Amino acid sequence: MDEIEIVPYDANWRDLFAAEAARLRGALAPGLIIGLEHFGSTAVPGLAAKPIIDILIAVPDLARARRQMVEPLAELGYAFWADNPKTDRLFFVKGLPPAGTGRTHHIHIAEPDAEPWRRLPFRDYLRAHPLDARRYEQLKRELAVRYATDREAYTAAKEDFICEILAKAIVTDSSSKS
Repeated sequence: MDEIEIVPYDANWRDLFAAEAARLRGALAPGLIIGLEHFGSTAVPGLAAKPIIDILIAVPDLARARRQMVEPLAELGYAFWADNPKTDRLFFVKGLPPAGTGRTHHIHIAEPDAEPWRRLPFRDYLRAHPLDARRYEQLKRELAVRYATDREAYTAAKEDFICEILAKAIVTDSSSKS
């Protein structure tokens, strides 16, 4: 079973990301990665989260990435979700049950104009607005209880809040450029 667990913020998450990012850059061919970010809740200092490091990688060509990244990532312990219904990205999991001891890392690979990259302002907004980060944490805790074993329902139930924050992020960004 792959239960959703929200744990208190761990300052080591930043270091775990940095170490994994270095491993990824070392394992993947030069020129494949044009951007690499720590995103998701573990990237927001102070925010409780599922203890899974989410990594977002930008690539110039998703088809090329699919041909050239699956094998090296498998060698680093990542399972590729070949049947991902979201066709604008590749998705990999390290520690995928039942083979592992639990999920530890997710990698989302997409071209820079794909939806995951358009959601990066969500992370940035929560980093800068702790009251909204606390609201998000409370929502995640409630949803983790309600959807303890249903990751898809848990993720879908957060969507309205994420859209609300993304709208705030756009307003904040545009007013800071004025």
